[in-house]
Amino acid sequence: MAGPAEPTNVFTAGTQKAFTSQLKKVYTWYTGGFIAFVIFLAIAEQMGMSRQWIGYIFLLATVGLYAGIGVMSRTSDAAEYYVAGRRVPALFNGMATGADWMSAASFIGMAGTLYLTGYGGLAFILGWTGGYVLVALLLAPYLRKFGQFTIPDFLGARYGGHIPRTIGILAAILCSFTYVVAQIYGVGIITTRLTGVEFIYGIFLGIGGILVCSFLGGMRAVTWTQVAQYIILIIAYMIPVVWLSVKHTGVPLPQLVYGKVLEKVTAREEQLLKDPKELEVRGIFKARADAASANLKGLPGSFDAGRQALADAVEKAKADNNADAAAAAQKALDAYPKDAGAAKAAWTKDAGVAARAGPPIRHAEAFPGKDDTARDVSRRNFLALVFCLMIGTAALPHILMRYYTTPSVREARQSVFWSLFFIFLLYFTAPALAVLVKFDVYTLLVGSEFAKLPQWVASWTRVDPSLLSIVDVNKDGIVQLAEIAIGGDIVVLATPEIAGLPYVISGLVAAGGLAAALSTADGLLLTIANALSHDFYYKMLDPNAPTARRVMISKMLLLVVAVCAALVAAQKPADILFLVSAAFSLAAAAFFPALVCGIFWKRANKWGATLGMALGVGITFYYMATTQPWLRSVFGVTSPIADNIWWGIQPISAGLWGVPLGFIVIIVVSLITPAPERDTQELVEHVRYPNLTGDTLDTRGT
Repeated sequence: MAGPAEPTNVFTAGTQKAFTSQLKKVYTWYTGGFIAFVIFLAIAEQMGMSRQWIGYIFLLATVGLYAGIGVMSRTSDAAEYYVAGRRVPALFNGMATGADWMSAASFIGMAGTLYLTGYGGLAFILGWTGGYVLVALLLAPYLRKFGQFTIPDFLGARYGGHIPRTIGILAAILCSFTYVVAQIYGVGIITTRLTGVEFIYGIFLGIGGILVCSFLGGMRAVTWTQVAQYIILIIAYMIPVVWLSVKHTGVPLPQLVYGKVLEKVTAREEQLLKDPKELEVRGIFKARADAASANLKGLPGSFDAGRQALADAVEKAKADNNADAAAAAQKALDAYPKDAGAAKAAWTKDAGVAARAGPPIRHAEAFPGKDDTARDVSRRNFLALVFCLMIGTAALPHILMRYYTTPSVREARQSVFWSLFFIFLLYFTAPALAVLVKFDVYTLLVGSEFAKLPQWVASWTRVDPSLLSIVDVNKDGIVQLAEIAIGGDIVVLATPEIAGLPYVISGLVAAGGLAAALSTADGLLLTIANALSHDFYYKMLDPNAPTARRVMISKMLLLVVAVCAALVAAQKPADILFLVSAAFSLAAAAFFPALVCGIFWKRANKWGATLGMALGVGITFYYMATTQPWLRSVFGVTSPIADNIWWGIQPISAGLWGVPLGFIVIIVVSLITPAPERDTQELVEHVRYPNLTGDTLDTRGT
């Protein structure tokens, strides 16, 4: 792979041009080789190769490829390790950023969310795309002009002293750790599906590929690996959706023709809304949820009453000499919760099926709700989510760091354009994939017999029952839509099997999902390790530390952080998309006000930025901790969730409170405290006016 040789940190226009040309040749051959590899496995499958072996080969080949690039790109040079030598061409930085960006949430969760929520899922596409516009306009060229290694570097230099840097370090760790947990969770799902190993083993098996790349070569290895990963993931994403498009419309351009299929989905939804069997199943779920809610309200008395009622039923059946009834009653008594705490947990779960008692969300309906108030809340949450994702995109440290790697300010701007282009390919396709898969589920799975369920249902149920469950609730032997509980995290991964494609395509899609998760995890782990080794250790504790020691400490920290993230991911704290969105809210509240004010307002000072970042993150995290179920359990919050919800805004959009508070605090505190020193104001002038023709191949910040 291009980049194994140690650079000298000095490049001419000619050497940079030759380097770019070499990269194009390498990745052209790589793309052709990967396509040939997939064709070979397809032939092998037709000749009898087992699915398990195909899964193993895909996993080993892709992880081995990434490991090979990591080995070839190993380095101890600080500029190479932290910013890839600042010589990544705009085109390839755009591809690397695209891979870095298209995480497990984008690859796995995007289409799944659109499948489950329809119109509401478009908030993610609008927010993430709009965020890159903010990056291009407000941040990327200015941070590249600054020319150091990390976001805390900028905060420390712009606002002066260690306090803003420390807050930046802590915030970078918090949002990046949350984000990387989501990626490793996705790695576990994919690896488990490919190999059949248990989920926790799948996690640790998958992160091996993460560690080899980032551990050996830092940003240098991560960059060239991410370019390779982008090629895999975009091919993997496109093949199934193009196949489905041809299957249902005869046209291999799903982005342009899926509207025809959406009309059929809408018509099918209207049928299912009125279907007597669907109404029967929803009625059963409602009765179950109502009974559980009543029991919860009656605790602890309801627990004792329920157990006594079952015991009485056993005795009555025995007295009547009804052996079958006695056995059934005894079975129910044995299955009854052992204590009031267990009963509360079980009844809380049963009460949660209330959502399945309602009608399915119409895919094309904007801001659904049972009345005007509910629709207003839906609209409010849609706009809040778009806002948080836009601001969060423009503030994520691992994304902003990518623009430190370009040779110049001009290429930093060009890189944003290429990033948008490569991301657009997936985002423009995800809505089509969601509609096409939903049509197949509505027409092929719904109405089928339980005795003839397709193989993919059993396969995914074994991976994780919480991701897919189909239970014959009304005992009629026919699958109803309300009896299907499907998690958004498996929609994309299961698409090839749903579409009836050869299993090799399933392996390809899994490899694409793995590439997406690993590419983002690489960047996030590197961000955390760099925050600790470069920003904390080198900048604050030991400014005279030699380069080799700094790089080695970063590598050691990578291992520690990866293991910690894997242990948290193994607990399955939330779905992938929530974890990712939470990271965006935290990043938005922590960094966006401080970065924008630091670039565009000379009067912003240390105390304003410090308090603005601290309070912004604080209110955002507080809102999540009091409204998100898993965090509530961690912190022991017992008050009803409804009492902690402000204006109906869901915890996924907690940054809505943190961002404006951050701006207000920075402005107010900066105005009532002394202005920054003259040197700081001169730095703002330097950063504010990027010289598009100068600063070429700037490698400051070593």
